[in-house]
Amino acid sequence: MTSYLRSWLTGAPSTSTPTLDVPTFQRISPPASDDGDETETERDNDDSIPAFPALNSAQRAKPAILSDSALMPPPPVPSLASRTAGVPLRPSLNPNSLVVPTTTTQKPQKPSKKREKVALAPGHSALDWAALKSSGTDLRGVDTLTRIPPSLLKQHRSKTDAWTAINGKVYNITAYLPYHPGGERELMRVAGRDGTHLFASTHAWVNADFMLDSCLVGFLVPEPQSG
Repeated sequence: MTSYLRSWLTGAPSTSTPTLDVPTFQRISPPASDDGDETETERDNDDSIPAFPALNSAQRAKPAILSDSALMPPPPVPSLASRTAGVPLRPSLNPNSLVVPTTTTQKPQKPSKKREKVALAPGHSALDWAALKSSGTDLRGVDTLTRIPPSLLKQHRSKTDAWTAINGKVYNITAYLPYHPGGERELMRVAGRDGTHLFASTHAWVNADFMLDSCLVGFLVPEPQSG
């Protein structure tokens, strides 16, 4: 190589031709498939979807199923020697136990008496009452609305003439008695007096003004003071 460069610089012909290393390429064939019958064309035309996850992946491994005893040990049971005669066995306070500890040994109290449902006579449903209100029948029994003190309200407390006050408005509930879902007896408890408190404590969700608008006779006012 040195002589070649020297001859090239000086212009003298070289006496020897240098030998250059020329890289060569070696073709290696891919290994044969397992079955040995699959051709290159078959591999190019294979559109099958591969299994996901892979058949030998950890996601396909079956999880180990633990028994109930392995998941949660049973709560300890007190021995017979630690029990006291006449005292019921109390569940363990083990935090791993699903048993709710008892808070009392007293018998549960009987439920309070519920309001009994009253069977209304045929033709006295809520729809029948709405039809009666829209029929034009006089349900007030008065010509004009007036101011009604408690003393005047008290005079109307019979089944044939029953008035009551709800939220400051006085209604003639005589015609509504057979339509009341709780029965006539319950509604007569407020006849002749202010029934606002009892009404709110039993069915405050009911719109009394809408239910008894056709029965309005006046407004409750304080008793006038004598001279």
